[in-house]
Order: sequence, then C-alpha cells, then structure tokens
Amino acid sequence: MQLEPGEIDYSRKWLVMVAVGTGIILTTLDGSIVNVALPTLVSQLNSDFATVQWVVLAYLLTLATLLLTMGRLGDMVGKKPIYTAGFVIFTAGSVLCGLAPTIHWLIGFRVLQAVGGAMTLALATAIVTEAFPPEERGRALGISGGIVSVGIVLGPTLGGLIIDRLSWHWIFFVNLPIGILGVWMVLRFVPRLAPEGRQRFDYAGAGTLFISILSLLLAMTTGQRLGFGDWRVAALLISWAIFLIAFIAIETRSGHPMIDLRLFRNRLFSINLVTGLFTFIAIAGTVILMPFYLESVLGYGPGQVGLLLAATPVVLAVVAPLSGTLSDRFGTRPISAVGLLILAGGYYAMTTLAVDTSGAGFVWRMLPIGIGMGVFQSPNNSAIMGSVPRQRLGIASGLLAITRSLGQTTGIALMGALWAARAIFYSGGTLAGGASTADAAAQVSALQDTFQYVVFLILAALLLSLWGIVQERKLRAAGAQAPSSTQSSASAADL
Repeated sequence: MQLEPGEIDYSRKWLVMVAVGTGIILTTLDGSIVNVALPTLVSQLNSDFATVQWVVLAYLLTLATLLLTMGRLGDMVGKKPIYTAGFVIFTAGSVLCGLAPTIHWLIGFRVLQAVGGAMTLALATAIVTEAFPPEERGRALGISGGIVSVGIVLGPTLGGLIIDRLSWHWIFFVNLPIGILGVWMVLRFVPRLAPEGRQRFDYAGAGTLFISILSLLLAMTTGQRLGFGDWRVAALLISWAIFLIAFIAIETRSGHPMIDLRLFRNRLFSINLVTGLFTFIAIAGTVILMPFYLESVLGYGPGQVGLLLAATPVVLAVVAPLSGTLSDRFGTRPISAVGLLILAGGYYAMTTLAVDTSGAGFVWRMLPIGIGMGVFQSPNNSAIMGSVPRQRLGIASGLLAITRSLGQTTGIALMGALWAARAIFYSGGTLAGGASTADAAAQVSALQDTFQYVVFLILAALLLSLWGIVQERKLRAAGAQAPSSTQSSASAADL
C-alpha cells in the first residue's frame, strides 16, 4: 500500500512497531554477540587481536559513515524501500560472514553487513515516528529504545551459548531466520509513504561528509593505540576539520543539501542533539571501563561480569517506555531534565567505587545510570523527531543514529585515554605494561577521577536542557509554535 504525500494511516501502528523492532533486535543483537566471539575468532581463524578487532571496527566505521547518507536517501526515495533493502543486505551479509574462510574475508563481509545495518538503523526511528500519531510519539520511541536494550542484553548470553554448543559460524547464521521474518513483516505491514517533491542527491556533500566522519572516527580509534599526540592522529583530525568546513560550505550553496543546515537554527533541536551526544559519550566510556574494574580489581569472571553489567540495559528497557508515555502527557523537556539529574547522581555514585566494593554495591551504583538514561532518552528522541517536518524525518533519524555512534566512539577513546593517563599517574608516572597492569588502588583512583569528569559532562548537559526549557517557554509566551511532545513539525520561523 502506497500513501499519497501527507497521508498517514495509523491503524497498523503496532504491526509497524513489531516489524521495525525485528530489525532493531537484529542489528543490536549482532553488535553485542560478535564481541563475545572475538577470543574464539583469534584461535580458530589463526589470527591475532590487532587483526580481529577490525571485525568490530570495520563494521562500526562503515555504519557511522553511511548513516546520514541513508537517512537522506530515505527522505528522497521513500523510507520503506531503503529499509527493506537494508534488511536484505544485512541478512545476506550475515550468511556470508558465517561462511567466511579467513579473518580477512570476515572483515570484508562485515563491511557489507554494515551497509545493510546503516540502511535500517538510519530509518528505524523515522518509520516509527511516522507510524504513530504525535500524541503517542514518546511512548513509541520509548518502546523502540527498550527493544534496543533487549538486543544488547541478549547478545552476550546468546553468543556464549552458541559458541559453547555450536561454533562461531552460528553467531551469524542465527540472523538468517530473524532476517527473513523481518523482511516479510516490513513488506507486509510498513506503509510506503510517497516522498514529497522531486529531490536530487548531493554527491559532493555526501563525499565530504563521509571523509570527515571517517577521519574523526579513525582518529578516535587509532588515538587510543598511538596516543593523541601522534602525527598520524593529528593529520586525521586536521582532515576531519578541513572536510567538515568543506561540507558546510557545500551545504550552504546546495539546492538539495544532504543536511538542511536550517534545522540547526532551531535551538531546541540543536540542544537535544548535543545533550544526547554527551550522554552517549558518558555511557560508552562507562561500558568500556567497567569490565576492567570488575575483572582486574574485584576479581569476577567473564560470566559474572556480563550479569553485573546487564543491570543497566535491563532497567533502561523497563523505564524507557514509561518515560516516553509520561513525556506524551507532561512534555518532553521536563522529563529529559529529570533523567539528566538522575544520571548525574548515578555517575557521582560511581566516584565512590573502591577496591572492596561488593557486587550488590556495584549494581546499586549502576542502577541510577540505567534509570536516568531510560528517563532521558525517550523524551529527548521524541523532542528531536517532533521538531522537524515530515519530509526531513529520515535525515533527523540519521542524525540521531550518528550522534549515538559518534558519542560511543568518542566516549570509548576519551574516557579510555583519561583513565589510562590517571592510572599511570597514580602508578608513579611509568607503567611498562600499560594502564591495565596498574595495581588495584591506582586503577580505582583513576576510575574515580574519570567519573568526576563525567559528572561535570552530565551537569553541562543538564544546564543546556534547563536553558532549553527556558527558551521553549519564551517561545510559547511570544505566541510562537515551539516543538513539544504534541507537535509533529518545527516552527516555520525556526526552520
């Protein structure tokens, strides 16, 4: 069924949610399930860690660099055909990954898989936003956020079971039945909304944006290994800046830009993107540091670590739909601010981690982070998607996805580097084996310092959010049409 421009049918909204949720489960499950298999891949494919890590890095780099391009294509030719094609490519790539005879073939097939992943992830939020009426947007995005958490939690558990009982090949083959079911559901239930007007693809803008994002991600990735003062990392950062400036210059002159920069004239839209970026930097850094603390300092095994870390996504999955429903009723910005306040409290609690913290004590410190992220994320996403016109939903969804990817990559790099530097400092300034070989007291002191910086980062996001509330009230007082949880397009004055 194809609907005319501006025509929206909400009667099958829950069927659309199930169809899109299948794609979300597939992509999030795949990301976390592969991480568990890395040690197995080293031994069974006769490789080493430096090479095997590109099974993850190649996927993440390809995904992040293509998200905005796929979001733009969705706005141009329709979201359903791009999303469906992505589902097919991802599923086919999964099968090829399972059949890969060598590590290098596996890395290549992961790139193909990431192309399909970018096509689905870039448009999932946009399709859900279109499927539900504006007054239910927060609830819908909260449910989709909960599905993300379910995929993250299931990945390590399912991956461990598959590797123990079958082989690493099946962590990819398991995607085949899910992919076939998902493609059928998308074809059957997701409506094809006709794009508005004739649009041209901005090849120059897409090219410069691709090089800029790739340069930044490579700088963040290699900076952890080479050091951020290395000339190669500096060259990548310079490349990022040059191509970003070139991209902005091209976009301001393009009649059909990749990203309509006028979106950022809406201060409230920009505030939500920045605060979201800050939270993803914080959560990614937390996820990468906690296994070192739990294993090296507290002495837990990998299985116990997985269970302890599952507390955060589990509580996020429960809270996110409730938060989204509340934001539909009381507005997105006040709920987002409450979430950031809870997050700040959670990260402050993490500054009290010690060398003798119990497992229960660790979980109680992590729970506010899951709760705060759940309370914050759904209304924040709803505010972003509700502040753009329908013909820009694809690129807005892509911006959300790229914010998450950039935040995660930056958070891993910056917080990892900060923790390592502080661990070396507390070890007397020299540590031949790297920060992970520091004694327990030095590692914990470094962790406490790192989380102090995270608290300041979240407090900065909270101040931005509070400023956004003030700006929104000023717009309302002036009689302007400001983005809220009950509106589906941005103010014409802002855009």
